[in-house]
Amino acid sequence: MAATQEALYREIDLELSWSEADLPERERTKHVHRLHPYLGKFIPQLVEVLLDRYFAPGQRVLDPFAGSGTTLVQALESGLDATGVDVAAFNCLLMRVKTARYDELLLEAELPDACRRLESVPAMSRGQAPGRGYVGQWFAPQAAAELLFWRGLVDEYEHADVLRVVLARAARSARRTTHFDLDFPRAPQLEPYWCHKHRRTCRPVETARQFLSRYALDTLARISQFERVRAHTREADVLHGDARSLALAGPFDGIVTSPPYPGLIDYHEQHRYAYELLGLDDRRELELGAAAAGTSRAALTAYSDGIVETLQNASTALRRGAPVIIVVNDRRDLYPEILERAGLRLEARLRRHVNRRTGRRAGEFFEDVLVSRRE
Repeated sequence: MAATQEALYREIDLELSWSEADLPERERTKHVHRLHPYLGKFIPQLVEVLLDRYFAPGQRVLDPFAGSGTTLVQALESGLDATGVDVAAFNCLLMRVKTARYDELLLEAELPDACRRLESVPAMSRGQAPGRGYVGQWFAPQAAAELLFWRGLVDEYEHADVLRVVLARAARSARRTTHFDLDFPRAPQLEPYWCHKHRRTCRPVETARQFLSRYALDTLARISQFERVRAHTREADVLHGDARSLALAGPFDGIVTSPPYPGLIDYHEQHRYAYELLGLDDRRELELGAAAAGTSRAALTAYSDGIVETLQNASTALRRGAPVIIVVNDRRDLYPEILERAGLRLEARLRRHVNRRTGRRAGEFFEDVLVSRRE
């Protein structure tokens, strides 16, 4: 017999759970959190509550699985210093752009200037193919020409990394794929199709300039919004490397992180377009819990070993007694043993309800917030 809603809600921490009405998407993706879509990130409001519970302003927090940088951004907003580690080069680029300090007047000049220069891209005929390989396969000729033109501009500007993130976001939207399958496109969509998102017949995207212009202005606005709420005396460091072995310059006052879930997401592959267009260092073989690895017994053992190694390495840079807070859907109950092996004492296991309303997926979903301490 299934548990009643009343029984389910007796087990969860209501301060860590929000309904769609309480926390609409525009709040979950406030300011720089929406600079680029990212699967598998936790919401900033959850991080904000955890930082408020377990840390004090002026302290220093570490996220060894930093992903899109939610912990770092919220630490800066909450008055803490932060360090984030990730093995994926695009994740590190995105984090740096979110947390960097800018000459806003110059940025306000550079992004519109790049948009104006797009007008000089000549019209492509269907027979022309400005891109090869992945670019030629996934983008229409005109879209490829515009994306490649933008890529050729970025190094002319001081805020080149901002333009790179705009390019990646535009490339994601300009791919030849269905509107409802931007997260997991399987093959290029070359013909009109019935769109589940818009409930009408749609056509594959032919151009990219509309996305480049729209996202350039949106990025400018979001960076400006974050500039008004961040603590100006606090800093964030981004480290590109394998958190299992990377040297960490502590001491840190604690960890807030959401590790990858085993067998769920390929973090390099979800941003394939960025790696192809920007020539980023692809280290997918170092991913923990990649979907491509599956969930066999051997895969789960390798995942657990990797998480243990990461926590052991991170713990050496922690102050004694520092909190280690892990947000995870531990449906396989792997983490009690992982924490014990890593030399961490589990203090509390909090339950939260996740309002899962992304893409075509919906339904009940729960996460654990594991609070442990370094012995």
